[in-house]
Amino acid sequence: MNAANEQEVDGWIAEVRASKKYAPISAELIRSILLAEAPRQKNIKELIKATRNKLHQVGAAFQETPIPYAALRAQIDALGTQVKAEETLQFLRAALAHHASTHERLPILAEFFASTLAPIAPVTSVLDLACGFTPLCLPWMPLAETASYTGIDIYADMVGLLDHLYTHFGLPHTFLVGNVLGKLPPQPVQLALLLKTLPCLEQVQKGAGARLLEEVPAQNILVSFPAHSLGGRAKGMAANYEAYFNQITSGKKWKITRSLFAGELAFLVQK
Repeated sequence: MNAANEQEVDGWIAEVRASKKYAPISAELIRSILLAEAPRQKNIKELIKATRNKLHQVGAAFQETPIPYAALRAQIDALGTQVKAEETLQFLRAALAHHASTHERLPILAEFFASTLAPIAPVTSVLDLACGFTPLCLPWMPLAETASYTGIDIYADMVGLLDHLYTHFGLPHTFLVGNVLGKLPPQPVQLALLLKTLPCLEQVQKGAGARLLEEVPAQNILVSFPAHSLGGRAKGMAANYEAYFNQITSGKKWKITRSLFAGELAFLVQK
């Protein structure tokens, strides 16, 4: 297909979003995928299908069933004001189970963050890219009491819930709907999180991983990869992702600490 004008692209975005499954997704991301796919497709029908397939790979596959946002908001409103209270921790664990990526991390939740972030704790500022529900892991992260948390995700409903929770507890935060392959917040942070994110971003833009590691305004970056598929099969995934990570960091004078957990491979990059 030939390049389209802005009005045509806006129409394509609306058509992609006509499906309830893709309606909350960042228009910026949908636009970038549409423009990349258009030269490869014969007609609009194939373009919309290819774009939705790509969106499934990068986000929708992690939400097997609709997340009950209204119910979760109501539960947040019923909580007290202490983020580390037992009732809050129970709620957060239950909420994390709604997203496949954080659900997989539940058995190693406390160990994962305490171990990987120990060299730089306490963390004073976080930029969480393609954050999903990871900001709900806050009580298990070794953060300073006044730590600020910024998260970016493609799902508007997810970002809204995170903002609601952090506001409820009076925690310093900024949550944004956006495409992390676009313009990033310029403010330097102590830690950036790229948890199980780079494989998805590479689906959208080849070379995204190496570029992000260079450009993210962070002193430290915690990068992780799934050690098995969403279906539970290992298939040599950890070894393949480690080879990929070694390739994109080859020649860099960064201190890199490797950690392997049940289900997740992580690297702390200290620039």
